[in-house]
Amino acid sequence: MSLCQSLAAELQQEAKTTRRILERVPEGSFDWKPHEKSMSLGRLAGHVAELPSLIAPALTQDELDFATGQYQPFAPSSTAELLERFDQTVGQALELLGGQTDESMGQEWRLGSGEQTFFKGPRAAAVRVLALNHVVHHRGQLSVYLRLLDVAVPSIYGPSADEGPGA
Repeated sequence: MSLCQSLAAELQQEAKTTRRILERVPEGSFDWKPHEKSMSLGRLAGHVAELPSLIAPALTQDELDFATGQYQPFAPSSTAELLERFDQTVGQALELLGGQTDESMGQEWRLGSGEQTFFKGPRAAAVRVLALNHVVHHRGQLSVYLRLLDVAVPSIYGPSADEGPGA
């Protein structure tokens, strides 16, 4: 199995779990925040839905520079729109991964804002860190938001208190 096939398989597996979390985001609570310093539920869910889109520039450009002003945060207006964006970003990422060679995944890539560098490393590491790990991190936050809103949390890597044995 190639590196890209492995990353694609991992993305597909994590996307199933992430989609189950996103399906439960209540539209009427998009503005809710657990703390004044926290992102709103809608912004956090939108961020989770848009993160797989980072795979496209990581595989097709030498860098992504936020200073150019091209990035606009995704602000969903409904759960359906949230799921549509997530499905679209995952689908595009999987298609692009399918067209890469392992050699190309070793090429250096940069994420930054002007002179400030947030990430610099091989394209494969960009996919892993900025897309896969980043989604898992924020998905965990999102599951806590759901719990605080008394929304049933789905199984993630095993049973949750709401689903599975003893639920």
